[in-house]
Amino acid sequence: MSFVGNCGTFTRGYKAMIMDVEFLYHLLYLLICALGLFVHEFFYSLLLFDLVYREETLLNVIKSVTRNGRSIILTAVLALILVYLFSIVGYLFFKDDFILEVDKLPNETLLPERTEAGETMTGEFLYSDVCKAGSSENCSSIIPSDQVMAEEMEEENKEHTCETLLMCIVTVLSHGLRSGGGVGDVLRKPSKEEPLFAARVIYDLLFFFMVIIIVLNLIFGVIIDTFADLRSEKQKKEEILKTTCFICGLERDKFDNKTVTFEEHIKEEHNMWHYLCFIVLVKVKDSTEYTGPESYVAEMIK
Repeated sequence: MSFVGNCGTFTRGYKAMIMDVEFLYHLLYLLICALGLFVHEFFYSLLLFDLVYREETLLNVIKSVTRNGRSIILTAVLALILVYLFSIVGYLFFKDDFILEVDKLPNETLLPERTEAGETMTGEFLYSDVCKAGSSENCSSIIPSDQVMAEEMEEENKEHTCETLLMCIVTVLSHGLRSGGGVGDVLRKPSKEEPLFAARVIYDLLFFFMVIIIVLNLIFGVIIDTFADLRSEKQKKEEILKTTCFICGLERDKFDNKTVTFEEHIKEEHNMWHYLCFIVLVKVKDSTEYTGPESYVAEMIK
């Protein structure tokens, strides 16, 4: 209420209120406070973003993404098109290479009942190291049960992630973009004896160069260049404020070897706050009591 009262928001009409960004910003914060009070305390954490709004350096970080948002979005669309094309090629020719290790959640309902000794009855029968009488197997070449169980667990933790084109797209998009070397880092390592070994090498290299090196670095480059431009603009503004008189526009070097220094000029002769106070005086003073200079200034302000 203090903000809208000091800014005269209620006196400007509903259209001006809706178009006022600062008013909508404060209204949004009021809504977040209400959500934190009545819905969940998590919403209070969103209020910390006010630091970004108040600090110009942090605001430039956000602007570095939003200012050239169109270029970033179009480059991201190009990346999605390339991912889609590589997914189709992978689905058609390298479907069997999309084998990824997964960490499944333990399902207690699928665990077999254990005996008092801690071993399952099925495991005791199938994977015991004891040679079974009457069997035709060679007792000297029995595979230890721990090794068999480890191999089965390893096979269970691997899944084919390219059974459908949609799953191929999700896999290439998720693992390909997040891997330093592209999608080739997460796919099965092919043998040089396979007929599609050369094609697989070309597939991995093309994804690495086209998507990881070119497209992603284009997006990063746009963001970094925009942030550098915003920082240069801020430094330029600060330099102008420090080295130029706000009233007459004379620069600091114009006062070299003069009787009046630049500091004395901006503090005594052309103090901008004195001018502001004079403008406030003209606005609050009755027009019938204006002096000559005050009447002239009031006319110029109009």
